[in-house]
Amino acid sequence: AGARRAREVLQPIHMRLLRGGTVAARRAVGLQQRSASTSAAAALASRDRFDVRHLGPREADHAEMLAAIGVSSMEELTTKTVPSNILLSRPLDLGPYSPGLSETDALEELRRLVEPNKVMRSMLGMGYHDCKTPAVILRNVLENPGWYTQYTPYQPEVSQGRLESLMNFQTMVSDLTAMEMCNSSLLDEATAAAEAMAMIYGAASGKGIFFVDQRVHPQTKAVVRTRAEGHGITVVEGDYATYTPQEGLCGALVQYPATDGAVLSYGDFADKMHAAGAKLAVAADLLSLTKLT
Repeated sequence: AGARRAREVLQPIHMRLLRGGTVAARRAVGLQQRSASTSAAAALASRDRFDVRHLGPREADHAEMLAAIGVSSMEELTTKTVPSNILLSRPLDLGPYSPGLSETDALEELRRLVEPNKVMRSMLGMGYHDCKTPAVILRNVLENPGWYTQYTPYQPEVSQGRLESLMNFQTMVSDLTAMEMCNSSLLDEATAAAEAMAMIYGAASGKGIFFVDQRVHPQTKAVVRTRAEGHGITVVEGDYATYTPQEGLCGALVQYPATDGAVLSYGDFADKMHAAGAKLAVAADLLSLTKLT
């Protein structure tokens, strides 16, 4: 009640000063208004920086954790943890970005950096191509923080939203492939292909040869070979059309469409693999499963 009464008394005085008061009084009121506006802008600007919004450990928490592991500072922890031959001995110099940028300033700087770019038609092939993302997916999934910020206590490395989107994705894959069961990889196509090879090898009772068609994307072949070394699998590369299954073959990998864009029919090759007791993995572009038969 007292605050309300004070406003009722002061507001008419304030308005009279603005309408007919002295120049000094009007100037004082103007300065107060500008000061309040500047304070409000400063308060809003501080919220635009990540370090202020971040809900990290407090200073007391820092001190308690450092004491628990027997060091006195974060610098000492870094020195004892990072090998000296790779530890930067000077302050990190990021030029004009060293003080850090607010979210608004960072977005403006990113726009400035990409503005000179020209978007051209990609002729790279090998699985790299443009795509159309429906606005409803962009707005409600990719730009919706609920999909990537709500972490689960039982799956700390991935958000609840991503788990849900992966479930929807693997359901769609099951529909497109007409398979009774499917699994959705958390990583890229190359890693998924390596996972398929490892699964085929694990179920093959000692058969250690895996065939990879020469038309598989080069980045996929590289990851498959790296994974094969760890499992002791021998990778054989060649042309699926002329390849004859050999003794000890556990499976094969083909690409659809191929890395050069060719659309090939693998029906006869699949029958040949199955007749030899081997499994066939297909790295397929999902859209191709809806447009090609």
